[in-house]
Formats: sequence, C-alpha cells, structure tokens
Amino acid sequence: MSSRSVSLTSTFLLLAAGGAAACDNDDDYQDAGFYCADANGVVVDEDYCDDDDNRSGGSALPFFIWYSSAYRSGYPVGSTLPSGGNKFAYNDRAARQSFGLPASGKIGNGTVKTSVVGKGGSARSSSKSSGG
Repeated sequence: MSSRSVSLTSTFLLLAAGGAAACDNDDDYQDAGFYCADANGVVVDEDYCDDDDNRSGGSALPFFIWYSSAYRSGYPVGSTLPSGGNKFAYNDRAARQSFGLPASGKIGNGTVKTSVVGKGGSARSSSKSSGG
C-alpha cells in the first residue's frame, strides 16, 4: 500500500510539473498575425509581397512581412500597424518557412499562425532594413 501510494503521488507530481511548464511557455509561443507592409509599417495590398508575381516595373520601396501577436485583428490597406512588431523581407524564403508560411507566393493580410513567437531564427527584426 505504501509503495503504490508513493508511485501514484510521484506520477501526479510529474504530470502537474509538466502542466505547469506548459503554462510557463505561453509567453514564448503565441498567435501572430502577418501583414504585407512598407518599411514604416503601413499596410499595403498583399500583391506587393507576392514573390511569385514577376512585376518588372515595381515600386522602388521595399516591402516586408510584418508580424506580431498584436496584429491578430484586421488592419485595412493604408493603416499603420501598432508598434512592437517585427518584419522580414517578403522574399526571404527561410524566414517564411520558419513561421510556417509558404516559402513563396502571396500571404493574405491578417493571416494568423499559432506558436510562432520565438521561432524566427532567420527573421529580421524591425530595426534592420533590406537592401532591395
């Protein structure tokens, strides 16, 4: 009876510790919304971030895919995204894939992915800019 009680108590404690660890990770992994925007965080038509679109006379402005857990609600074209987000070049295939996005093509404004914050090993922060 004593060893069975100890075994059940140990099992319960291990399960409880695992549950507590999962709760602690909520700050590291959250839902993030993705938007096509210019370097200043102004939302533009998602066609500007479609790297499959071979537009030859495109805009001189660089476009980025901006992401943040604060971007889950809808921001229309022309609105400025709230501060605190991050960005990477729209044609950065590795960054796209690290967030579970398609490696190429169009990403709809307002796309939400779960558990992406903290993944972006190849993502660029908002303080960096792209050379073209």
